Amino acid sequence: MNSNQEWKARKDAATPRGVGVMCNFYAERAENSEIWDIEGNRYIDFAAGIAVLNTGHRHPKLVEAIKKQLDQFTHTAYQIVPYASYVELAEKINKLTPGNHAKKTAFFTTGAEAVENAVKIARSATKRPGIVAFSGAFHGRTSMGMALTGKVDPYKIGFGPFPGEIYHAPFPNDVHGMSVDDALSALTTLFKTDIEPAKVAAIIIEPIQGEGGFCVTPVAFMQALRNICDQHGILLIVDEIQTGFARTGKLFAIEHYGVIPDLMTIAKSLAGGMPLSGVCGRAEIMDAPNPGGLGGTYAGNALAVSAALAVLDIIEEEKLSERANYLGERLTKQLHESMKENTVANRVADVRGLGAMIAIEFKHPVTGMPDADFTKKVQAYAMSKGLLLLTCGVYGNVIRFLFPLTIPDTVLTEGLAILDAALRVN
Repeated sequence: MNSNQEWKARKDAATPRGVGVMCNFYAERAENSEIWDIEGNRYIDFAAGIAVLNTGHRHPKLVEAIKKQLDQFTHTAYQIVPYASYVELAEKINKLTPGNHAKKTAFFTTGAEAVENAVKIARSATKRPGIVAFSGAFHGRTSMGMALTGKVDPYKIGFGPFPGEIYHAPFPNDVHGMSVDDALSALTTLFKTDIEPAKVAAIIIEPIQGEGGFCVTPVAFMQALRNICDQHGILLIVDEIQTGFARTGKLFAIEHYGVIPDLMTIAKSLAGGMPLSGVCGRAEIMDAPNPGGLGGTYAGNALAVSAALAVLDIIEEEKLSERANYLGERLTKQLHESMKENTVANRVADVRGLGAMIAIEFKHPVTGMPDADFTKKVQAYAMSKGLLLLTCGVYGNVIRFLFPLTIPDTVLTEGLAILDAALRVN
């Protein structure tokens, strides 16, 4: 059996519909920024496994690192029999993350696990229960992750009740009528009406919201949060799961802000396709939980750790932060070139982002309301021409661009031409 249609039928019969699948084709092989399906069709990948492949599919140095580790051992459970590579990676993350203070890092398997453990660490360190997150946020699909997430459909429908002592404040977004001052005022109101600051363990925020629509946190707001946290003894958790590892033109997006977080969550492109996540933070905060309070059977798996060490080398050697800025400029230039045609411009509410973490938001040309239907048309047209695009946003009206930072210029040019045509679809 080697038909996409036949495998889809088997998938529908064997797996639950709750695992949403975007594509109706099945991957056979991939290289850098391209995927070929089992029927031989080629696709340009502007999705990168949802921001996991900043270093591309099967980077030779990453493959070599995994093969080398495979010849040694695949799993011991770090908590049972430790290995040096885990410690080496923690040392590198401690050095590379913002701030000159003493830091420690613990590794886990998924982004949601990293978030859960960051919350555990914050509560343990502060002896406080409350966590403040933001509208439009995405922090995972576990119960705690869903509680923190500020987007209902599809992540929270039918899954409650959620863990308690989680509070949401509005995220500042000028396009949607929420200024920085408005958002800060709402946070003050939250502290007056729902939870006193002395009971808040942490505020968690994405420098750029992922599922929320690639909305960039304003610098003034991030700096104000740092001041509020310092004033009230609250920890600032920065979720870098989607923004990290050169995507925004810096190794970590928080470097754009001049703000030092207390804790950071990392995952996705950390290990180039292998399941690995982590929490890095101030040493005294990270040491708050008792031995055994943190960990997991697969946490810091040896194969994934070896991949992450290779990823860090690739980012440095190939100057991927600089390349992210170049790629983002090319993409943004193409989007604005397309918008010179009124039929395109009238549908665009915003183009935004940092580095190569760019998004375009669509509105209805007459009503000005979020236009999810048109967004789906753009995505579907692009896929029919061999270009993979991801949607996002609270209203489902945003296309986000996550091509590998290693994408060849020729492939990027080809993809941008398809995108230009897709924006003109009726």
